[in-house]
Amino acid sequence: PPPPPPPPPPPPAPVEEPDDAMMDETDPLWIAVLKIAAGDRSKANRMIANPDSLLQYPEVAALLGGGGAEEWEGDGDAEMDEVTYAAEQLAVDDAPAAAVAADAPAAPAVAAVAAPPKAVKKQVELAPADPREHINLVFIGHVDAGKSTLSGNILYLTGNVDTRTIERYEREAKDLNRESWFLAFIMDTNEEERAKGKTVEVGRAYFATDHKRYTILDAPGHKNYVPNMIMGASQADVGVLVISARKGEFEAGFDRGGQTREHAMLAKTLGVDFLVVVINKMDDPTVNWGRTRFDECLAELKPFLKSCGYKVKKEVKFMPISGLGGDNVLKEVDPAVCPWWKKCYTTGETNCTKPTLVSLLDSLKMAGRDPEQPLRIPVLDRYTERGTIAMGKVEAGIVKPGQKVTIMPTRLQYKVDAVWANEDPVDAARPGENVLVKLAGAGLEDVQKGYVICTAPACRAVAKLIVSLYVVDLPEHCPILTVGFAAIYHAHAIEEECVISKIFETTDKKGRTRKGEGAAFAKVGMRAVCMVECARSVCCETYTDKPFLGRFTLRSEGKTIAIGMVTKLPPKKEN
Repeated sequence: PPPPPPPPPPPPAPVEEPDDAMMDETDPLWIAVLKIAAGDRSKANRMIANPDSLLQYPEVAALLGGGGAEEWEGDGDAEMDEVTYAAEQLAVDDAPAAAVAADAPAAPAVAAVAAPPKAVKKQVELAPADPREHINLVFIGHVDAGKSTLSGNILYLTGNVDTRTIERYEREAKDLNRESWFLAFIMDTNEEERAKGKTVEVGRAYFATDHKRYTILDAPGHKNYVPNMIMGASQADVGVLVISARKGEFEAGFDRGGQTREHAMLAKTLGVDFLVVVINKMDDPTVNWGRTRFDECLAELKPFLKSCGYKVKKEVKFMPISGLGGDNVLKEVDPAVCPWWKKCYTTGETNCTKPTLVSLLDSLKMAGRDPEQPLRIPVLDRYTERGTIAMGKVEAGIVKPGQKVTIMPTRLQYKVDAVWANEDPVDAARPGENVLVKLAGAGLEDVQKGYVICTAPACRAVAKLIVSLYVVDLPEHCPILTVGFAAIYHAHAIEEECVISKIFETTDKKGRTRKGEGAAFAKVGMRAVCMVECARSVCCETYTDKPFLGRFTLRSEGKTIAIGMVTKLPPKKEN
């Protein structure tokens, strides 16, 4: 007998429509599809179930594809048509690892293979974060203004250096015939610095009051070490500009070639919120706490600081001190020695309402520290100690053990194993804290100076950016800034070679603006909107989004050439 016919195939399973009750009535996609379906919810549910067919509708394609006009990410303010046109040509992928550093080997993905089981270790109890606000102080100014001596005396007066150590430093300074240097030895620890009396590296120390915790960053004053000073100032919240009142020393620091001007300007560019100007060495025999000399220094400084961008009445405080003697540092100067100071601070003549430097620092209120923002930690340095440990300052967000983070610009992801604040293990670190972050699975080559530790959405990493800058100086052999001008791009911990590839607009000292072909060059004192191309991709944001990642300085041949801010970034390339 013939074989029985095969059974008929089973009917196709019905397409499961989305549950109407599960739809979010505020979802933009649902609203658009419901509109296309003329309000028919059943039809809209069937359309949602087949997303490929939705792409024929432009309004849905825009939502699903994330398209739209290709504008540079920025403040939304197109400077001019030429800038917008240039921006449209430069849609880019955020820098892949290969484009960042040719010598950096690719790192494997984290946690790609399950780790073998380990013996359970006893959990170390982490200290809770100190509730007192933390502030980074950078001491800046011309060489020999007394920065290291003042820093050392603050540590001594606040009980962070014992008497026996001070006596030893006094003997060592006397052996070098430099009796007044003994307090500077607290900050200047290596033999070269002590022998020459010049700070080379940024000294770091800690002290605390009942109200706040402080990290002192003692920056070098010599012009040869300005890059080190920039690294210190990029971490700072408050700048202490130390001015020598001694006859001849103030003039040497403030005149052309002195570091008083450059340091004040760099501090503003690098994000210092407050500037405390201390007129030091007021006890010198050439000054003798004289009001006339104090006023002379202020008359020179105020116009200059205003030109740097400081709001002098709100952001700058002036105070006379003696860094060596300790007057007005922790205790107020004797009215018999300086009878005019009490009236000054009670009336607020010098924008200062506190009698001493430490009490003034305690009264400052830091703004813009938002723990709710995505995490941003620019990496200042890294080292290996049973794993890779990155050092930096928390600029935004909160970092804690167990957190997953992304390293930009390589976009590699790691887990945070441990966090230290001022070398103490903590359960979390807030904005403003100096931290050490141990990254599980990261190699030393995976974390470089200038990289940024982020949480989503991560910061950008680009090689081309449109900036607004102010020209402050130029090399003698090149009196104008033109297309092709090469410099070093400094921003947070980044030092990268760059070139001016296009100038869109210039504005001279009289406010006259030139655009297009008329904007061929910029001289000292002029502002310019231009495109900067870096040799490798740099981590940055626009100034309006993240000011601490949007400021930069251009330096060349030992001079600060320009200061400015990032106004636009290339859009991300659509996949």
